[in-house]
Amino acid sequence: MHIPRSIERHQLPYYLKVFNRITDKPMGYIGNVSLDGLMLISQLPMLVNARFDMRLKIPGRDAQIHNIDFHATCQWSREDITPGSYDSGFALVAPPSDYVEMVDALRHYFSFRPLQTSA
Repeated sequence: MHIPRSIERHQLPYYLKVFNRITDKPMGYIGNVSLDGLMLISQLPMLVNARFDMRLKIPGRDAQIHNIDFHATCQWSREDITPGSYDSGFALVAPPSDYVEMVDALRHYFSFRPLQTSA
């Protein structure tokens, strides 16, 4: 018996890479994100209690890359179940408005909404 899908499936077209804002070197990828912080997945453990200058490079609708710069303090860091990967939790220090907008946009994009059916 075939049951039609009532929730649209979403694919994430980009991995959200995090960069060191000072050196512009990649630090890792966002594992999850909230208004208060983020989890970084990286190849190296992060220094706990250290403050990092971070940057996200977000593709815009105008085909331009938009930088979101912010400061975050590492709260914890531990080895992931995947060998050679580390998970680190960061608390944001005064998140900028463009970071807040990005979190809201991701929340909206990944929320479960029923498909619109045409009558």
